Amino acid sequence: MPNYTLHINGKECTVNADADTPLLWILRDELDLVGTKFGCGIAQCGACTVHIDGVATRSCQMQVSILDGLKITTIEGLSVDGKHPVQEAWKEIDVPQCGYCQAGQIMTASAFLTENKNPSKEEIREAMQGNICRCASYNRIEKAVKFAAEKMS
Repeated sequence: MPNYTLHINGKECTVNADADTPLLWILRDELDLVGTKFGCGIAQCGACTVHIDGVATRSCQMQVSILDGLKITTIEGLSVDGKHPVQEAWKEIDVPQCGYCQAGQIMTASAFLTENKNPSKEEIREAMQGNICRCASYNRIEKAVKFAAEKMS
């Protein structure tokens, strides 16, 4: 198996894996970054969302072999102390119920707010529609994204 050098959460790490190994499994099984969750395995639910070069990306479908030179950020790397404005908004609005999807929701929201500083309700709904919440916390998620946008401006 070949070695791959990945840039994750501001650190360089080398992993030994098959070329087609999904980033999700590298994060969870090799690097013990378990905040990124397995949901569906087919990039439909959003639980495995990370940032790759700042873009919200489903890690379950990203092969380790194509990640050379790209900057990967997981929920653990979003902020050192959990004080990213989106994380703070999630706590303030009390978004999570079971919490399983929340890392993916937060990663999607934070990437979205980097691009759109003052989103409308419709833009938030559109940006977040690819992330499934089994507990149906969608209204609180929407409210938290709006609150985070206000905090960031």
